[in-house]
Amino acid sequence: MSTTLPDGVKYVVVGAGIHGLSTAWHLAMELEAKGAGSGADVIVIDKSGPGAGASGIACGCVRNLYMTEPLHAILRHSVDVWMYDPVAFGFQQVGYISAGEANQAEDYERMVKSQNGVGYPSEVRHGKDAKDFLKNIWPDFNTDKIEVVLHEKLSGYAGTRQAIRGLAGKCEQHGVRIFSGVEVEGYDRTNGAVSAVRTDHGTIRCDAVILALGAWTPKHWEMLGGASTLDVGYRDGSRIDGKDMWTYWRLLEGELYFDEPYVTREGYNPPVLHVELMNTPVIDERTGREISDNMYIYWKNGNERMDRPGLQGGTMPIRIGPEASVEPYGHDNPEYQADPWFADYMPSAMGYLMGRFKGQRSNFRERPNGGIGAFTPDNVPIFDWIADNVYMIADSNHGFKMTGVGKLVARHLARGHEVEELKPFAFSRFAEGRAYGSGTTNCPWV
Repeated sequence: MSTTLPDGVKYVVVGAGIHGLSTAWHLAMELEAKGAGSGADVIVIDKSGPGAGASGIACGCVRNLYMTEPLHAILRHSVDVWMYDPVAFGFQQVGYISAGEANQAEDYERMVKSQNGVGYPSEVRHGKDAKDFLKNIWPDFNTDKIEVVLHEKLSGYAGTRQAIRGLAGKCEQHGVRIFSGVEVEGYDRTNGAVSAVRTDHGTIRCDAVILALGAWTPKHWEMLGGASTLDVGYRDGSRIDGKDMWTYWRLLEGELYFDEPYVTREGYNPPVLHVELMNTPVIDERTGREISDNMYIYWKNGNERMDRPGLQGGTMPIRIGPEASVEPYGHDNPEYQADPWFADYMPSAMGYLMGRFKGQRSNFRERPNGGIGAFTPDNVPIFDWIADNVYMIADSNHGFKMTGVGKLVARHLARGHEVEELKPFAFSRFAEGRAYGSGTTNCPWV
């Protein structure tokens, strides 16, 4: 791709991951539909290239399992985007199943009510009905500890690199130019607005900037004068003063070779599976030692990066703190690879849940599996203006599945009015006592 930048353009999108590409593509379509411009008014710049960050190495799950109810509408729009061209984006709409103990039943009921309320059909099953439902899909499922199941019918998974190629292709079809190998060095400000983006390949005058930076968000936040801490008020009345604006978490995902077809009882590609058993430890099936005092595991059929058949999955990420080395990123950074215990954890948890996976530790794929994400103060995305003409998409590492954010942001930018689905994610929520969770929340997935 060319690195001969234009002297000026109306919209500069910084970051060529899921959010940057989706926003640029949808913005081009919105401008065309309004007769207010075209993709020629939009450029995307990235210091490496499309999918170089978390978007390119994500496990690829597309699900709506969130306690934060406003996210359910975001995922409703996202599935519409995935289904716009599922072949180009590599989307497999197989559904998503989350299984847990009775202590999760109330949360599941609340989530299902909210999901159905925004047109995202799902259902919840309890007790024997939940166990029978799982056994009907996976006959060897160990349902001893399972008391509740949530089934999202529109969810599934996608190929990460295929999705990036598909979105980049949509951008190019609509005249959006993508510039790889272009690093932002600073932002020129005039009366509070960014008048130009300074890069290592020249300066670009612009009317608006859209930040879609993933793990690099804190760096650009600082460039624009953002504070490193802030006071956060929560909806439950609690408050934390001087909380870190950004917190990095390290992802724990990996792959397990499995040469037999991983299919349902009827021979179909199974739903993505997530199991959370708060009171069930994960025991190393080879040594009998306890790896963890609770089970949190998800997996699906392998995709793309696997060199032979198998499964891809993961568990809860690990908190790093407000500082982290973003470069090099992902699998290339030895500092943030999955811990050695995870290679025991994943096959042991899978073997406990399904008989077919017992004794599979030797088939864990030993290779670099690393990545980090920058989370917001309440671990929920921020979609908002952070300067007069700078819009920030800070997804708090929930991003790959949320292709619909770009669609909604583009609508907001092109039409000039607020979009209801984006309002709950305004930056002002922290000062106004509307942050999500509470001051004691430790889980990054809320």
